[in-house]
Amino acid sequence: MPVSFTLNGVAVQHDGDPAMPLLWFVRERRELTGSKFGCGVAMCGACTMHLEGTPIRTCITPVSAVEGKSVTTIEGLSSPAAHAVQQAWRDLDVVQCGYCQSGQIMAATALLTQNPAPTDTDIDTAMRGNLCRCATYHRIRAAIHTAAKTLAG
Repeated sequence: MPVSFTLNGVAVQHDGDPAMPLLWFVRERRELTGSKFGCGVAMCGACTMHLEGTPIRTCITPVSAVEGKSVTTIEGLSSPAAHAVQQAWRDLDVVQCGYCQSGQIMAATALLTQNPAPTDTDIDTAMRGNLCRCATYHRIRAAIHTAAKTLAG
């Protein structure tokens, strides 16, 4: 039975194995490669996408779990919070190698959408499952605070 859902605002359908990880469907079938495969066990956050606005780890999420729902990838991310986060990432030169950054940006955007004035503890909690091998955590936190200030106007 086909699985139908919305991907970045576009209705899509998957006619294959409903147990296929969403990450593979998005990368291989839809050719949206911004979300990365990192660990395969939902521990690193490189595969983070939004399901109905909530960050999820798509390396372990079967396509069947998103039936009738809305999924947003880094390519489809477009909101005031997303733009503020992306600008802060550039302004503060957050990225080092860049591999984890789509997941980091997805998590940070979800945080600021839910909590436009996060504390350090809020940031640490929201970003806990996103690993950065280059250890740019101090720049990530600073960028989230900068984005929050931008959103506050």
